[in-house]
Amino acid sequence: LVCSFTLKEEETVFKSNEQEVYRIPALFYDRDKILMAFAEKWRTSDGSSGLALVLKSGKMNKDETTHEVTIEWSEPISELVKVHLDGYRPMNLCPVYEKTSKTLFLFFICVEGTVSEQQQIDSGCNKARLCYVTTNNAGQSWSDVTDLTESLAEINNWATFAVGPGHGLQTESGRLIVPVYAYASGSRLCCSSIRRPIPYALSLYSDDKGNTWQVFDDTDNNSLIYCNARNIGGYREEAVSKNNGDDFTKLRGNLVETGGGCQGSVVSFPSKRVHLRMYLNTSPGSPNAWSKPCVIYRGPSGYSDLAYIDDGWFACLMECGKHCETEQIAVKVFGHNEVKQVIGE
Repeated sequence: LVCSFTLKEEETVFKSNEQEVYRIPALFYDRDKILMAFAEKWRTSDGSSGLALVLKSGKMNKDETTHEVTIEWSEPISELVKVHLDGYRPMNLCPVYEKTSKTLFLFFICVEGTVSEQQQIDSGCNKARLCYVTTNNAGQSWSDVTDLTESLAEINNWATFAVGPGHGLQTESGRLIVPVYAYASGSRLCCSSIRRPIPYALSLYSDDKGNTWQVFDDTDNNSLIYCNARNIGGYREEAVSKNNGDDFTKLRGNLVETGGGCQGSVVSFPSKRVHLRMYLNTSPGSPNAWSKPCVIYRGPSGYSDLAYIDDGWFACLMECGKHCETEQIAVKVFGHNEVKQVIGE
């Protein structure tokens, strides 16, 4: 049984046209009531035609009488000129916020030329680099690019990899976590893979406010992290970690996946219900706790990202359109109470 939203329509943030196509959204809300919507700008619908990473900021407004939330978006679209390495195209935005220093880390990968992910998988030869920029003023200015590729030995064993897309998180202990997926190369010698690379879901983390970054470690058991990943048909992959993301225990998933698999988004918020992404879950450690799905957009749709914007309100930034999911990236704002009503709770 599927139930649908019948309330406010989605609002266009990035509109594709004959000259440029906007794909792969990421969303961040900074508690100063500013939403930062990120996307990739491509020359065509081919992922290897990437041109730049772009940003549009929005100010959240709430009607004190009706409690309805609206967003006033900036014009025009800002191109992130510092997100650039010569000879590489930037991809897969993943923002993560460090609360103590009030610093937003914007992670992304840079891929050499027009080399596709499939070409890297087939050859076993990685052409991607791991990078980030930072801002302390909601995107008004950005740092220069930091390239972490040479500082992480694990990357030498990957045929290719990417961060996100979507958003990272900071745990109560202060650890910053960025989702990563990688194809482990069949051979440590580039371009001489003996067996086909195997895909893995991983996490990049920092315990020192983003000064240094690592993959895996051993720490105390003091948190629960829920991971939801795409799969090829059947059901989505679900896993939980009780040790700050050092390792995950796979759950028996009950969330139906699209035929070819699609990126998804999960966000937590201070309520009895813990996760929302067209479903609600009262207990993230249990795959049986998901509600029936709620459709927030009917029609062609693709990648999306969620943000919790206080007082029980959420924003979903999503690829969607009337005929094709690449027509636009739009935002839909809705409340927790609305979700409960449509799923009958």
